[in-house]
Amino acid sequence: MDTPLRPETSEALLKGVRSNIVQSIRAFRVQDLQDAARATGHHFLYANLANAQSKQDVLDLIAQQFMLPTHFGKNFDALYDCMTDPLHKSGPQPGFIVVLEHIPANGKFDKEAREQLLDIFRDTADFWADRRVPFRCFYSFR
Repeated sequence: MDTPLRPETSEALLKGVRSNIVQSIRAFRVQDLQDAARATGHHFLYANLANAQSKQDVLDLIAQQFMLPTHFGKNFDALYDCMTDPLHKSGPQPGFIVVLEHIPANGKFDKEAREQLLDIFRDTADFWADRRVPFRCFYSFR
């Protein structure tokens, strides 16, 4: 079992990462990012997309694992709306660390679909940057 990072180490983990960015997870471990979110008081949103094959699968899994509202329209526009509007209206936000692990790379979820998905999170990062709220999204492909 991995030992969690100490709070000061968790916060230091994010020092070299811009506050509003979408980037490959590369050298980061999910547990360390979760610990960093806890240490900084940020929301931690995690979606494991390893079982997804299509756009609909990806949206279904994100909706389930992010606990999006039942009225979520399960399209990219609705995903953006859920990541911004209701959260913005619920009061001050401390920040976000989002992990999208194992985004599919296949014929049913091709490069264009992957870029559209990541663009939603880039637009979300821009939304929160305008409000001076950190939003870091880390992703990996399978």
